[in-house]
Amino acid sequence: MVSNINQLLVQAQAAYDAADWSSLIQYLQQLILGADSEHPEIVKNREYLLTLALSMLEMGDFQQRWEITKVLTNLGNIAIPPLIDILEDEDAESELRWYAARTLGEFQHPDAIAPLMELLKTDEDEELKAIAVTALGQMGTVAIATLSELLLDEDTRLLAVRSLCCIRKPETITPLLSVVQDSQAAIRAAAIEALSSFHDERVPPRLLNALDDIAATVRRAAVLGLGFRPDLHQALDLVTRLQPKLYDFNLEVCCAAAVSLSRMGSDDAAKYLFDLLISPQTPIKLQLETIRALSWVGTPRSLEYLQQVLNQSTSETLWQEIVTVLGRVQKPQLTTPAAEILLQILRCLSCGTLRERRASLREATPTLTQHPVTEIANVKSAIALSLGQLGKMQAIEPLISLLADHNASVRLHAIAALKNLDGSATHQQLQHLATNATLSPDLQQGIAIALAEW
Repeated sequence: MVSNINQLLVQAQAAYDAADWSSLIQYLQQLILGADSEHPEIVKNREYLLTLALSMLEMGDFQQRWEITKVLTNLGNIAIPPLIDILEDEDAESELRWYAARTLGEFQHPDAIAPLMELLKTDEDEELKAIAVTALGQMGTVAIATLSELLLDEDTRLLAVRSLCCIRKPETITPLLSVVQDSQAAIRAAAIEALSSFHDERVPPRLLNALDDIAATVRRAAVLGLGFRPDLHQALDLVTRLQPKLYDFNLEVCCAAAVSLSRMGSDDAAKYLFDLLISPQTPIKLQLETIRALSWVGTPRSLEYLQQVLNQSTSETLWQEIVTVLGRVQKPQLTTPAAEILLQILRCLSCGTLRERRASLREATPTLTQHPVTEIANVKSAIALSLGQLGKMQAIEPLISLLADHNASVRLHAIAALKNLDGSATHQQLQHLATNATLSPDLQQGIAIALAEW
C-alpha cells in the first residue's frame, strides 16, 4: 500500500512538472478521494498535496478547476487559509476567486464567514457576490447569526436576505420576519418566498398581509406561498382571499393565483377558475393557465367545467389545451370521466360538428381565414395522444376510426395511442378488421399501416 501511494505521489509530481493537468487531477483524486485517504502516508504528505491542488486550481481550465475543488474539500480545513488568501486577493483572476468562494462555502466552517461577508460588502463584481451569497447559504446555521447582523445595514440587507433564503432552516424565520416590510420590494419578495417554505404559525399572517403589497413581485410570492398551505384552506378562508388575485393588475400574479387556487382542491376554487376562464376579458395566457389549474383541482366538478368550455368555446387553442390536460389526469377516480369527455369530442369531430363550427367562425371573423382548416387535425392528434395516456380500453374503436383520417399526423398519433392500450388485444382486433372487406378504403389502408408499424 505504501509503495502504491509513493508511486502515485511520484506520478503526481511528474504530471505537475509536465503541466499535465488532466493526469495530475486523476492522481490527486486517487490519493485523496480514495478509500485510503486517511492512510498515514497520505496524512504526512497532506500539505504537499494541498500545494499541488492549489496549483491545479490556479493553472487549470474551468472544468479542471471544478474537479479539483472536490479534492480541496476532502483535504480538510487545511485548505481554508490559502483559499481565503485567494478570495481576498483583488488582483487575482476573477474566475479563480469565484472558485475560492464556492469551495469555502462547502467547508461550512466559521472561519470562512468573515471573508465572504467582507467580499459582499466591498467587492463590485456581481458574479463574485452571487457565489458568495450561495456559499454563505451552504454553510447553514453556522452563518445565520452573522447574516442577521448584516440585515441592519441597508447596503448589505438584500444580499444577507438572499443568503438566508438559501439556508432553509427554521432558525432563519425570525430574521426573515424582520424584513417582510422593508422599503425595498426585492427584499420583501425574497423574504416572503423563503418564509413560504416553513409551516410556522407566524408565517401565514405575513403572507396574507403581503397579498395587498404595492409590488407585484411581493404579491406573487405571497400568492404562491399560500398555495402551499392547502391545510389552512378552511381556517384562513384561502379561496376567498386568493380569488381577487385572479383579476390582479399584473398578469403574473393572476397566473400564480390560478395555480394556488388549484392546490386548494375544492369545487369553490374550481368555480372561480371557471368564471375567469369564460370571461371574454381574460387574456389567452391566463386562460391557458386556468385550464391547467382546473385540471389540477382534481374534482369531478372541475372536469365538468372543462367540458363546458369545450362545448361553448370557439377557440381551437383552448380546445387543444383542454384535450391535452385531460390526458394528464392521474387520479384513478377521474381517468374514466376524462376519457369519456375526450371520446365525446371525438364523436363530434367524426360527425363534423366542430368542422361546421370552425367554418361559421371563419365567416364571422375574417382574421381567422388565414388559418388552415387542417388545424383541426391538431385537436384530433391531441385527443388520440391523451386517450393513449389514460389507457382506457373503451377508446380502442374510436382510435381505430381515426386510422381512416386523411391527415398523416392524426393516423400516427392514433397508432401510438393504440399501442399504449392493451397491445395484444388491440393488435388482434386490428388483424381481425384487416380481413373485413366492407370497411372503407381509407380505414383499410390505415389499419394496414398500423399493423406494419406495430
